[in-house]
Amino acid sequence: MALEGLKRRILNSVGLLRGKKTLDEEAVKEFTRSLRRSLLEADFNVRQTKDLTERIQRRLMEDEPRPGLKLETHAMNMVYSELVRILGPAREIRPHNQTVLMVGLYGQGKTTTTAKVAEWWRRRHGVKVAVIEADVHRPGAFAQLSQLLDGSGVEVYGEIDGKDAASIVRNGLRKVGTADVVIIDTAGRDSLDEDLKDELLDIAEIAQATERFLVIDAQVGQSAGPIAETFHDLVGVTGTIVTKLDGTARGGGALSAVSITNAPIVFVGEGERVSDLERFESDRFISRLLGMGDIKGLIDLAPEDLDEQEAMRLTQRLMSGRFTLNDMYQQMEMMSKIGTLDRILSHLPDGMFGMGSMSSSQKRAMQGNLERYRIMMDSMTQEEKDDPNLLKSERIRRIAKGSGSSEKEVKGLLAQWNKSKKMMRGMKGNRQFRRQMQSMMDVDDIELV
Repeated sequence: MALEGLKRRILNSVGLLRGKKTLDEEAVKEFTRSLRRSLLEADFNVRQTKDLTERIQRRLMEDEPRPGLKLETHAMNMVYSELVRILGPAREIRPHNQTVLMVGLYGQGKTTTTAKVAEWWRRRHGVKVAVIEADVHRPGAFAQLSQLLDGSGVEVYGEIDGKDAASIVRNGLRKVGTADVVIIDTAGRDSLDEDLKDELLDIAEIAQATERFLVIDAQVGQSAGPIAETFHDLVGVTGTIVTKLDGTARGGGALSAVSITNAPIVFVGEGERVSDLERFESDRFISRLLGMGDIKGLIDLAPEDLDEQEAMRLTQRLMSGRFTLNDMYQQMEMMSKIGTLDRILSHLPDGMFGMGSMSSSQKRAMQGNLERYRIMMDSMTQEEKDDPNLLKSERIRRIAKGSGSSEKEVKGLLAQWNKSKKMMRGMKGNRQFRRQMQSMMDVDDIELV
């Protein structure tokens, strides 16, 4: 999950109120001081941080929590609403008749992001998408974009020996301009020099783009603000895409700095895959950041080839408390299609599976275990997967040998299955979890089979 460090610090700050029955001025000040440090350490804008913590401090002193609501929950709700207010509402993006100009400095992940945006439009809206590679200064840009989108159905136009970016854009629009969405990748520089400005202005004049997206690396922190304003003055940036948000502690600075410009955040990028791009909606993003979950966002991660009926059937079995190794195998297959374990868990409320306190290294270790478990289960018979109680010493030795594992590792798989089975049984009577699953699957109730 992006900004994992910030999440941990905010939760620690809110934890200062745990167990308190009433709030006095000193407790409120201690909490807001800790929260201010948390935001500043994540490189949030200083003025915004001061404004946010002062508003929370004032609200905590003036607003009475609802009857039965814990003080730490009351404070967390305020942190959520104030962070959403600072980052602003989502920007609506039309799904058709779009020409998108991608701009940015060198090394910000612009070409990769161009492929991600193209795939997002194709997957999310099912429209015809084409891209034009107009970076004539970086060797291999056209080859990179073609490779990223190979087999996706997105048409890629470029001229390997072309030297004039404006001519490539003009020719490209003649060739692929009838697509529902045309995305133009442009060259970057280490700084916005005069040559880049002139080239961008020429391309912008030819493209007459409906959207102009600035791609910016989260690592630049609060420098994102001035960079966004500079590009906005040049080509009228309509939205910003913050990339590499999962790999830096300065992402808060980039988010907060861009949010006060005239170029609102429209997408955030996390991960290496072409599908690792999310439309930025501050309420859902902050909900995930604070461990409250984003069930709708999890649904958006589901790939096209995920069998919805099979997913429903598996969920019904899980909630019935009947959980075989075969169910566990299918669960792992679905998870592998959606993404990494860390990415999936970031969309679920922290308490749902008791994994909210897991560190990134623990999640990576679990991810590796899941992949090994699938290999072990491939060495089992269908009967063994349906009835794991059959797995005694002799069968365990055979499975270990067939999967290239140790007997200890196979026993570890069985221990994990037993643990998961007990957890599923506990969820059968958990009304809160049941409601969350109903919301996720958009059904009135889940029939237990």
